[in-house]
Amino acid sequence: MASDSPESLMTLCTDYCLRNLEGTLCYLLDNETLRLHPDIFLPSEICDKLVNEYVELVKTDSIFEPHESFFTLFSDPRSTRLARIHLREQIVQDQDLEAIRKQDLVELYLTNCEKLTAKSLQTLVSFSHTLISLSLFGCCNIFYEEENPGGCEDDCLVNPTRQVLVKDFTFEGFSRLRFLNLGRLIEGVNVETLLRPLASLAALDLSGIQLNDVGFLTQWKDSLVSLVLYNMDLSEEHIQVIAQLRKLRHLDISRDHLSSYYKFKLTRRVLNLFVENLVNLTSLDISGHTMLENCTIPSMEEKMGQTSIEPAKSSIAPFRGLKRPLQFLGLFETSLCRLTHIPAYKVSGDKNEEQVLNAIEAYTEHRPEITSRAINLLFDIARIERCSQLLRALQLVITALKCHKDDKNIQVTGSAALFYLTNSEYRMEQSVKLRRQVIQVVLNGMESYQEVTVQRNCCLTLCNFSIPEELEFQYRRVNELLLNILNQSRQDESIQRIAVHLCNALVCQVDNDHKEAVGKMGFVMTMLKLIQKKLADKTCDQVMEFSWSALWNITDETPDNCEMFLNYSGMKLFLECLKEFPEKQELHRNMLGLLGNVAEVKELRPQLMTSQFISVFSNLLESKADGIEVSYNACGVLSHIMFDGPEAWGICEPHREEVVKRMWTAIQSWDINSRRNINYRSFEPILRLLPQGISPVSQHWATWALYNLVSVYPDKYCPLLIKEGGIPLLKDMIKMASARQETKEMARKVIEHCSNFKEENMDTSR
Repeated sequence: MASDSPESLMTLCTDYCLRNLEGTLCYLLDNETLRLHPDIFLPSEICDKLVNEYVELVKTDSIFEPHESFFTLFSDPRSTRLARIHLREQIVQDQDLEAIRKQDLVELYLTNCEKLTAKSLQTLVSFSHTLISLSLFGCCNIFYEEENPGGCEDDCLVNPTRQVLVKDFTFEGFSRLRFLNLGRLIEGVNVETLLRPLASLAALDLSGIQLNDVGFLTQWKDSLVSLVLYNMDLSEEHIQVIAQLRKLRHLDISRDHLSSYYKFKLTRRVLNLFVENLVNLTSLDISGHTMLENCTIPSMEEKMGQTSIEPAKSSIAPFRGLKRPLQFLGLFETSLCRLTHIPAYKVSGDKNEEQVLNAIEAYTEHRPEITSRAINLLFDIARIERCSQLLRALQLVITALKCHKDDKNIQVTGSAALFYLTNSEYRMEQSVKLRRQVIQVVLNGMESYQEVTVQRNCCLTLCNFSIPEELEFQYRRVNELLLNILNQSRQDESIQRIAVHLCNALVCQVDNDHKEAVGKMGFVMTMLKLIQKKLADKTCDQVMEFSWSALWNITDETPDNCEMFLNYSGMKLFLECLKEFPEKQELHRNMLGLLGNVAEVKELRPQLMTSQFISVFSNLLESKADGIEVSYNACGVLSHIMFDGPEAWGICEPHREEVVKRMWTAIQSWDINSRRNINYRSFEPILRLLPQGISPVSQHWATWALYNLVSVYPDKYCPLLIKEGGIPLLKDMIKMASARQETKEMARKVIEHCSNFKEENMDTSR
């Protein structure tokens, strides 16, 4: 299960080595094949960890690059020792098992390894003398081999892929094998013949296999302690055989009641038979079964007294014969789970949060169809009530999402549950590590599924995190996924709105390297395409406004992104939006803020020097939209253009002097105490306008901006101005003959504010 504890040194070292094999344990032979350094010997504790962690990384980390020759590193037992390994799904192929055939494996779990064929059966024989525990769960092709060129033999059946079913393999020679999982074994294999050579099985899993006769199980009646017959259609004959397996401690005859029609119904007599004969039973799972007759005690008696797990008080009548409470009782999707007195320490069911979490925990590994329904119940609990076992719930959902990355139902229900389990109500109870695990499985879901519900759930869940801080460790990946969503030809409106919001938040308050990297991913082009589409629809909604806001943020002090904006016809879209939506104040603010960033780049300013653009900026000086913001930003654009001097004014209309006059008028109309809808990370673009005499109005705009910000937000902006050397620049400007008197007065007030701030915040403690 996903852990909230700090990673062990062993785990950290393993992870580092796997991500840097060439720099640590290995070298490349002929520039393609990994080889272990000759002076290295690794014991099984390390080798097992390397292999198992490698499988996990390939499955859950899209950034991790698998190595075709990885398993060959463990081909020689003289330098590497393997004992217990767990391999999953498409990661392992026949040649991988073949590479490790000389190892003395004790435990080999192969889960849903659909690429394994009958070649791997022969490899298994190599492990027969040491293997104690083996799982072939879901390895649906492992009994198939390529069709014989000479034709099919009598003991082979042809399947549609032109392969033949091998029917002569048995576990002959597997003398130490005690634990065996054949779940979802392909139809046509004779299970009895396959298993007969095994002398003393202790645990057997035959999930999803239909057997009319299980009498052969009695050959292990003195050794079998665990039997799983999940989704096997039972009969009276099956029950009689099970009752003879008196050593059983764990019995699972549960079923998925939605998968198909089952004739068998559990009765009071059957449960009595189990209790009377299976006296060592500590775990029983009868989930999904329908009771043919009433197995409960009378209602009045059932509701009496405090809840008890003592068998004598059991609400399920047959279980009153138990000698002690069961450790586990599976009652998921049965009416029995809602009873008061259930004689078990742990119960899976749908009555309450505890039962639901027990169900998710018990069924995640091999029963995604049940797990998804249990997670859906958890979703309802988290949505309607308060989840009391938050840490456990989160860990279980994370584990399920990791384990079943390609299962749509689990991805839908799991991502929905995560949205409620990570909201602000629960944030204080979650560690950084746990929240990072949530982010990773959410991104896995977004990567694997383009389906609308999964995408929406994942995007909504990301909104529960502090952005960009909590997403920075996966910064590139999350941006790529969001841009991919926004670049799809057909888009769901709600997902589009959330994705643009997330994109905007991700480029706000991050360093310039991050912004440049995201710009190179196509961020600017993507936002402009969204704007273009909204323009064509004559729609100014949140997507339109967020897109301009995102462009404002990503161009902040990032010249390359500003240039992209101009190169991709950004100014044309600016003019069209201004014309189409003349009353949209926030839109105007976002657009002008962006153009302020463009105007800060000296090399790009000539592209703004057209009569059309200058006239538009000049007219916006008189705008009252969004307080002073639109007028302020328009004046900022013009201030940077004026800073280039009269010789750069390459247009006849409007005249430079006329624009300067309108700028002075605008600045003088602003309230110095205006609260701002703006966020400066640096004053550098403003400060560069102070030590110059070529444009006094630009100098005045810069000084007004500083005065407003240190007056209204002293705690934030006084330290920033002092840190960036603004005070000496203001003092020098006061001495300049070209500076206007009112500008100098304002500069003195800025210096005074900062001086007072320093005194008030001086540490006087001893």
